[in-house]
Amino acid sequence: MIQSIQKTSIFFPLWLLVILAAGGLAATHTSSIKDQQSVALTIYNSNIGLVKETRLVYIQKGIHHLKFMDVPGKIEPASVSLKSLVDGTSLNILEQNYEYDLVSQKRLLEKFVGQKVDLVWLNPDSKKEETVEATLLSTQGGNIFQIGEKISLGHPGRIVLSKIPEGLILQPAFLWLLENKLAQPQRMEVTYLTQGLNWKADYLAILNPSDSQVDLTGWVTLENRSGATYRNALLRLVAGDVQRVKEEKMPYSPAPRAAALAREAAPPQFREESFFEYHLYTLERGTTLRDNETKQMLLFNAPQVPVNKLYVLKGQPHYYWRRYDARGQKPKVGVFLELANRPENRLGNPLPGGIVRVYREDKDGSLQFAGEDRVEHTARNERMKIKVGEAFDIAAERVQTGFKQLETRLHEITMEVTLRNQKNEDARILVEEPIPGDWEMIANTHSYEKIQANLIRFIVPVAKGQEVKVRYKVRVRF
Repeated sequence: MIQSIQKTSIFFPLWLLVILAAGGLAATHTSSIKDQQSVALTIYNSNIGLVKETRLVYIQKGIHHLKFMDVPGKIEPASVSLKSLVDGTSLNILEQNYEYDLVSQKRLLEKFVGQKVDLVWLNPDSKKEETVEATLLSTQGGNIFQIGEKISLGHPGRIVLSKIPEGLILQPAFLWLLENKLAQPQRMEVTYLTQGLNWKADYLAILNPSDSQVDLTGWVTLENRSGATYRNALLRLVAGDVQRVKEEKMPYSPAPRAAALAREAAPPQFREESFFEYHLYTLERGTTLRDNETKQMLLFNAPQVPVNKLYVLKGQPHYYWRRYDARGQKPKVGVFLELANRPENRLGNPLPGGIVRVYREDKDGSLQFAGEDRVEHTARNERMKIKVGEAFDIAAERVQTGFKQLETRLHEITMEVTLRNQKNEDARILVEEPIPGDWEMIANTHSYEKIQANLIRFIVPVAKGQEVKVRYKVRVRF
């Protein structure tokens, strides 16, 4: 026997030879949520979460099986990491199996194909339940039974099974083959990624009557569809675009209406810090996130944040490519709110991207919904621009009054933009023109600023009830 083992040892790892020498037997231990001492969650806004939990587990010294239970159903098995917090070199995973063939009606019936089942149904004549023994022939496209000599496509009653078939489990678990070098209890740390954990930011902006300030409230919406519950967890949220091979979007869920009434700054629940190229938000207390639960938490509340109300008319590059007839078209003037994410504005921390919903009080003092916009991540000292909607009382027209081809790829275009202000107050309108190619301004009635290489902006004051025309001639080479 020893000679046989020696001849084949070059094909077997040492740990397998140890098992063979011991008769191939390894003790099996079980670890459940009862062994858990702590759990920490780091949730990314890309439907992924990092779980780190510590458990105190009693394992005999040597090579043994450990059934690690109470793990999420959407865990990524290849991401699992295990280490001993007692002695980092004392615990090794030799083999890992992930058991996820969970009990369900579909899987139960599939396991019983070709076997006897009981069909229980209510006899309409006797008004009593009767039981019929049948053989389940197939579950494809509906259940097919053989009852005596006849075949039944479906059955009006319910199906009763005698047992849970082998191979199906009540909850997912890992079965590890571990090499344990300690004779004392192991305090182990297990880290893994799981899908089904997600978060997003929602903001409520309450605009004052003069449209000069907003009370800005940030909310965090957490969603757990991972298949596990995390009790009294240390929660961290990562804001940023983390690269993933496959990314899922969480469904929309509105922020709580009560947050719109906040007027005073609330103490922050989350501590913000930089992390790699992202930002990390840590909840300053433990929280429980149950499976299939959506939870909302206050991120911050910043009252009286100064904002600028902007009216913006945006052009299009194709206006300059060829002769353009804009008769009958009435371009919309967008309404934006712009704020600066700075400490002096009671902000200053990086703001995760999300949906901003804007409310404003009417003459009766009731809050009315004014509009919403999705904003990107806003770094410290950067500006956030929120599109609320389109202006009702500011009209615009755009006409290409001249088009001349000077050379094959050289055009001269004359544009006229008409702005009419029907509001009861003066307005300042930003006319943004994306001029393509290499361009040169030949003539213009209003001064402009060059925002980018191919973007200029006219800032046009229009008094109430008045009309202003902006004319300019530009030479464009493609």
